[in-house]
Amino acid sequence: MFRKSAFTDKVIRRLLLLAVLFLGLQAVLKSCSSAVPDAVEKQNTIGGAMLNSMAEGVESKLSILFMPGIAFAMENGRGGTLFLQEQITAMFPFYGYAGRGEITETDSGTDFRTILLAEAEEGTYPGEDNGDTESAEPETEPVENGGQVPAVDEESSLESMQELLRAENEAAAIQQPTAFIPHTKQNQVDLSTIGSYETLIQQFYTIDANTTAGSDQLNTDSLLGKDMTITKEGDGPQILIYHTHSQESFADSVPGDASTSIMGVGEHLAEILRETYGYNVVHHLGQYDIESRDDSYSVALADIQQVLEDYPSIQVVIDLHRDALPETTRLVMDLDGRPTARFMFFNGLSRTKKTGNIAYLYNENQDWNLAFSFQMQLKAMEYYPKLTRKIYLKGYRYNMHLRPRSLLVELGAQNNTVEEAMNACEPLAHILHLVLSGEE
Repeated sequence: MFRKSAFTDKVIRRLLLLAVLFLGLQAVLKSCSSAVPDAVEKQNTIGGAMLNSMAEGVESKLSILFMPGIAFAMENGRGGTLFLQEQITAMFPFYGYAGRGEITETDSGTDFRTILLAEAEEGTYPGEDNGDTESAEPETEPVENGGQVPAVDEESSLESMQELLRAENEAAAIQQPTAFIPHTKQNQVDLSTIGSYETLIQQFYTIDANTTAGSDQLNTDSLLGKDMTITKEGDGPQILIYHTHSQESFADSVPGDASTSIMGVGEHLAEILRETYGYNVVHHLGQYDIESRDDSYSVALADIQQVLEDYPSIQVVIDLHRDALPETTRLVMDLDGRPTARFMFFNGLSRTKKTGNIAYLYNENQDWNLAFSFQMQLKAMEYYPKLTRKIYLKGYRYNMHLRPRSLLVELGAQNNTVEEAMNACEPLAHILHLVLSGEE
């Protein structure tokens, strides 16, 4: 029901002014058309026809433009009249300027489009807490510029517009490129130029300040000399994916929804490896950091060992994480039109500067672990330049002793979106397949 108020009176007055302008224009056009002498009209009927056509065109166009808005206003009250006012102002800028003297203090600063967009977006970002009733201020609605405006009483009157905006956003997302196309080799890394230990470190590694790495382990002969290929034969799984830090989430993760956390990203990676590359993958969903992250590696160890005992065919173990970085750092790049989180391979050296080699964290597979991450990094540099960060070397073991082909991946960071993290799974899976299959 249309609710009459001073606001609606103002809009109606403006509609009447618009109607007067239209009728005046129509009368001028028609009078000009009728004033053409018969003799001239017979000799040059194009001009008269043009004027009549212009008058009819204006009438038709205004009817098409504004009748739906008028109907919407009659049905939806204040929200409808605000929408109609915006429509009129957009089509006739001089009209809005001419009526500026009537705008009250309440109207100034009110941007209906901003309010509508804010309301349409409410609840769209899953990471936001929209249920905090204690901090809510029902008397006002926020706008993007930080100001406050009177709340719209008829919230239901905007539902159709909100649904329209959501539909448009979904349609835009569908139109974005969604199919990942694996890259061919983009460039060839010349290993002859990294013969020295210093050059190898500079191009491939970041060494944590608490540990050391020597040329006895980090040299291209050792890193490339180990065969990382595996076989897909047999019925058992070849790959295990798990998460020591299962609670790691992203900027727009939904609290309590594991499918939008690092565990959901792990499942997406597992699906790609299964469906695209034909691997048999176990995705272990154990949670070891709910109460504390301090002992999560030691807590997880027994369970992961049990999984490997249950599936002795597993040859590759991937501990999938996401990093934590300053909010000003964004690990994202445009990969073929897709926003894609950058990622990093990580190795533990079981050695610190303070203690030296840590005997109780001995890793008999450390050289294989280092060779695995190096060969992954090399393929990434050749097929997806700049997608990966340098391999990070730190002092402890991180359960990487369980298999020769153990890989710890830091995929994105806390300020990446779920979409960016999910998009990174395709190139990561492709790089993994290139190394495990030996393809060039």
